[in-house]
Amino acid sequence: MDTRPLAVIDLDGVLADVRHRLHHISSGTKKNWAAFFAGVGDDDVLVEGRAVVDRLAVDHEIVYLTGRPERTRTATEAWLSEHGLPPGRLLMRADDDRRPARQLKPRLLKSLARGRQVNVVVDDDPAVRKALTEAGWPVLRADWMAEPQPLHQVQETDGRT
Repeated sequence: MDTRPLAVIDLDGVLADVRHRLHHISSGTKKNWAAFFAGVGDDDVLVEGRAVVDRLAVDHEIVYLTGRPERTRTATEAWLSEHGLPPGRLLMRADDDRRPARQLKPRLLKSLARGRQVNVVVDDDPAVRKALTEAGWPVLRADWMAEPQPLHQVQETDGRT
């Protein structure tokens, strides 16, 4: 069992550049979630996010905590492996869970952290960072990708990612 402290890393907007697929969820009232999530394997890696996770992996156990639904696990794991990102557990939302990420992630983190020290949570979503900070978690603001407003809006209203 790994006894190193945990570093918890978000994917979309932290490691994965999702801007190429935002058009599927940013226009009109009908969001094409199937197309949005079908593109996860085509995301580029954000250089700054890679540098952060590579540094943290030296002395932390890495856990990837994402709002992506469980049905994207295979594609997400393939993407992490293909890009040579540090190995780590992958925590995802249940396919039928529509809670906003600001509600989902603190609960998943609380469950993960039982008996473990969490040294840092890296996230780009302002609402998630606020909720985690208010709950006492140490948060690093991932601000290296221009804030993808459509993504944050749908996280709050649709609770999808």
